[in-house]
Amino acid sequence: MEHIDIITATNDHLPLLQQLASQTFLETFAAYNTASDMESYVSRHFNPAQLALEINSPDSNYYIAFHQHTPIGYIKLNTGEAQTEIKKPDTLEIERIYVLQAYQGLKAGHHLLEHAITIARQLQVTYIWLGVWEKNEKALGFYRKHGFIPFGTHIFLLGSDEQTDILMKLEPGSTL
Repeated sequence: MEHIDIITATNDHLPLLQQLASQTFLETFAAYNTASDMESYVSRHFNPAQLALEINSPDSNYYIAFHQHTPIGYIKLNTGEAQTEIKKPDTLEIERIYVLQAYQGLKAGHHLLEHAITIARQLQVTYIWLGVWEKNEKALGFYRKHGFIPFGTHIFLLGSDEQTDILMKLEPGSTL
């Protein structure tokens, strides 16, 4: 397994985070969605002001993965009121976890997920949860492989397109 360094993102990392977030999102979903829906989502969620608001929130944290000093992916974790759905004080949401396509064979996603699990242990949460698009078989397989189980669904709005996400959680008895 390749060595991956993970750092906590700060305001100094905003341009890097914006580039990573936009590129990885487009790489992952552009082939399955309209250009206007993609542009709408990216401009709304990955603009500098929005990312700064999230980085400076006490309940949200971004972490950036590096391979040989090259930024290759990131994860966004939410607790408390920053969570997009459940908002329980004893849960941790993985809102985003993305790795650039060119680096996906390095197990950076695994490292980022392990980082989230370490944080969840430190926070002593009941479980980690996330939403993943029902058509993203690669991501669904990744989460199942790591012990996540489905527990519901919700609507994810991508531009004007309502898509169904499968809600999954990692319970204490698993690897947490």
